[in-house]
Amino acid sequence: QVQLVESGGGLVQAGGSLRLSCAASGFTFSRYTMGWFRQAPGKEREFVATISRTGETTYYADSVKGRFAISRVNAENAVYLQMNSLKPEDTAVYTCARSPSLWGSKSSNDYDYWGQGTQVIVSS
Repeated sequence: QVQLVESGGGLVQAGGSLRLSCAASGFTFSRYTMGWFRQAPGKEREFVATISRTGETTYYADSVKGRFAISRVNAENAVYLQMNSLKPEDTAVYTCARSPSLWGSKSSNDYDYWGQGTQVIVSS
C-alpha cells in the first residue's frame, strides 16, 4: 500500500534551519509529482512547495520562496524540504503528498495520498 512517512521536524530558534524528509513506498515514486503542505494551529492547510517527477521543476509559495528548497532522490524514494531562515510563522505540521498530475500543483485537491505529518516549531 502507498505510504508516505515524514521525519525531521522539531523545535528550532528563529533564523535556524531544519531538513524534512519524506520516505515513500508502495508505488513507483519516479512517476509522481510530490509536494509539501503545512497546517498551523487554527489555520487552513497551505501549499509550501512542489517538485516534478524528475526534479527539474520546482514551485514555491511566496511565503517560503528563497528560504526553502524542495528536492528528491528517486533512487531513494525520498523527497526533502530544506528550510532555512526559519520564522515563528513557519510553525506548523508539515506533510508530504503525492500527485498524479503531470505538473506540480498548489491545490491540495490534486494530491491523492498524504503522510501523517511532522511538527515544526520555530521559537522567537
